[in-house]
Amino acid sequence: MKAVSIEAGEASKAKRVHGVNRGISVFDLILRIVALVGTLASAVAMGTADQALSFSTQIVNFEAQYDDIDAFKFFVVSNSITCVYLALSIPISIFHIIRSRAGKSRVLLIVLDAIMLVFLTSGASAAAAIVYLAHNGNTSTNWFSICQQYTDFCQRSAGSLIGSFGAMALMVLLIILSSIALSRR
Repeated sequence: MKAVSIEAGEASKAKRVHGVNRGISVFDLILRIVALVGTLASAVAMGTADQALSFSTQIVNFEAQYDDIDAFKFFVVSNSITCVYLALSIPISIFHIIRSRAGKSRVLLIVLDAIMLVFLTSGASAAAAIVYLAHNGNTSTNWFSICQQYTDFCQRSAGSLIGSFGAMALMVLLIILSSIALSRR
C-alpha cells in the first residue's frame, strides 16, 4: 500500500514538471514573437533612415543614409538574419508546447539562440558606436557631431538601437528559459 502512494506522488510530480515545462514553452513562444517584432522593427527603422539637407541653395544637397556607413549595413543585416531565424524557430517552439519533454531540439535551440545573440550583439554594438559618434563627435580626431543637422536620421537610428537591444535581452531570456526547461526534464 505504501509503494502505491509513492508511485502516485511521483506521477503527480511528473505531471507538475510537465505543466511547468509547458508553461515555459508558451512563454518561450511569446518571447520569440516579441523578439521577432523587435528585430524586424529595428531593421526596417534603420533601413529606411534617410535625411537630406540643402546647402545654401537648393542645388546642393547633403544626404545621410544608413547605407553610407558599413556598421549600419551590418546592423540591418544582423537584425534581418536574426528576425528570419526567430521566424523559423517558432514552429520548434510550438513543438515544445505540444511535447514539453523534448530534449534534443531544446539543446539545438539553446545553441542557435546563443549564436544569434552573439550576431545580434555585434551588429547592435557596431551601430551603437556610430550613433554615439554621430551624437557626440570626437574632438581629438576632428569628427564633429552630425546630429545637430540630421536630427531625424539620428533619432531614427537611435530608436532602432532600442529595439535591437530589447531583442538582445529577450534572446538572453530565451536561452535561460530553454536551459531551465531542459534541466527540469
